[in-house]
Amino acid sequence: MTQTTPPSDPTGRHTAPGRQDAPVRPDLPPGGPCSPAAPWRALAIVLAGAFMAVLDTFIVLVAAPAIQADLHSSAADVQLILAGYQLSYALALITGARLGDRFGRKRLFMTGMALFTLSSVGCALAPGSGSLIAARLVQGLGAAAMFPQVFAVIQVLIPAARRPKAFGVLGAVIGMATMSGQLVGGLLIAADLFGTSWRPVFWVNVPVGLLTLLLAGRFVPESRAPEARRLDLPGAVVLTVALSLLVVPLVEGRAYGWPLWAWLGLAASIPAFAAFGLVERRVDAGGGTPLVRLRLLRERPFAVGMSLVVLTYAGINSLFLVLSLTLQDGLGMDALGAGLVYTPFAVAFFAASLLAGRLARFGRRVLLLGALTGALGFVGTIALTLNAGATLTAWELVPTLLLVGAGNGLLVTPLLNAVLGTIRPAEVGMASGVLSTGQQIGGAVGVALVGILYYGALGGAAHHDTGAYGHALAWALVLNVALAAAISALLPFLPDTAARRG
Repeated sequence: MTQTTPPSDPTGRHTAPGRQDAPVRPDLPPGGPCSPAAPWRALAIVLAGAFMAVLDTFIVLVAAPAIQADLHSSAADVQLILAGYQLSYALALITGARLGDRFGRKRLFMTGMALFTLSSVGCALAPGSGSLIAARLVQGLGAAAMFPQVFAVIQVLIPAARRPKAFGVLGAVIGMATMSGQLVGGLLIAADLFGTSWRPVFWVNVPVGLLTLLLAGRFVPESRAPEARRLDLPGAVVLTVALSLLVVPLVEGRAYGWPLWAWLGLAASIPAFAAFGLVERRVDAGGGTPLVRLRLLRERPFAVGMSLVVLTYAGINSLFLVLSLTLQDGLGMDALGAGLVYTPFAVAFFAASLLAGRLARFGRRVLLLGALTGALGFVGTIALTLNAGATLTAWELVPTLLLVGAGNGLLVTPLLNAVLGTIRPAEVGMASGVLSTGQQIGGAVGVALVGILYYGALGGAAHHDTGAYGHALAWALVLNVALAAAISALLPFLPDTAARRG
């Protein structure tokens, strides 16, 4: 696939390759959006938003004990502080993507960043659990407005030949944010800046958010989808209900012992999604712009790719949960020490993500290599923990975790490019919203399933019972091996990007 030059109109304004989006402003000085470096500078700016959105999913996990002690929160309050962000984030992603299509990706990114930054201030100043939960819900909405625009910016600004590299950088950023949450949170809480305990984990967002807003206003060009019309409000409402019935039980069910309401919610999500499909068909048939075009989900490349995304993120999120519990509750490490154990994993993920962008010419063989490398790492970790028993130490896990990190880096990065690479330009916002929602649903499903395995194997073991926690970790990682096998089996059905370019 050759690199194309963006077409221009008589005024000198440029549009992105292959689309008729709103042009960028021509009145900026040299070095603005029209310069050769501009697409990468704009991408770097929006990637800061992606980093913050992902980081705040994990950084609060480390801060939870300090928050509970300081605010005298109940166990239910802590669950909502942790899960409220994830819930509002997951529920609003598709709507955020479609709003970006209609009103402008830059505008939605900046609106989301402003909301995210202000709500971070609210979190940092929260006097009690209720106000912190409310601020976290708003923070999730801000993240949902920001994150889908990153995918759209890559598709709109980056030439097709360079997108694998851009997705490689995005994958590396997502991986670094995921892993750094533990380390950064541990460092900030250990520092206890000005005696404020957990509050700096939210204050850190404020200067980054303000700087990102300033740079985005200056260097990120605006774009819209040419077919975007008014928002499909009926579809948004029905989809929110359907996702709530699915995601809330998955996120909260285990914490409450899988009560009846959780199972009823999961069952009710099936007819709710069917109702959403009916609403979207009617909107499409009436000449409107549906929230999700159902034919997108019937196209094999996207359907297979979405299935792979759900399976991949089920494995990633479940790993972080059981590994954090094992390191801190089982091996007695503090938050900072546990974060340091993640560092080699993060380095391997980052390096492999960048390498995957350079290996794009090998198509889905890179994805298969990633899945198999990760599976080897999981099998090695299982063997190591079972063999070590009560003598297991955290640093013994590093070699196999390096394999897992490298495998995930090779898998996640080209997968994002493969899923979005076949999408029509006018539907990139919609597809990015669906993709982001799939990531969140996959993560929630993975955490729910691994919790059953992990806590079932753990039984009533006491904290710091290394042998019991190592045994539970080994059983939980069986899920990750199964997910890696399912991904490997599904990959042949994904169209090969290398063959398509050839």
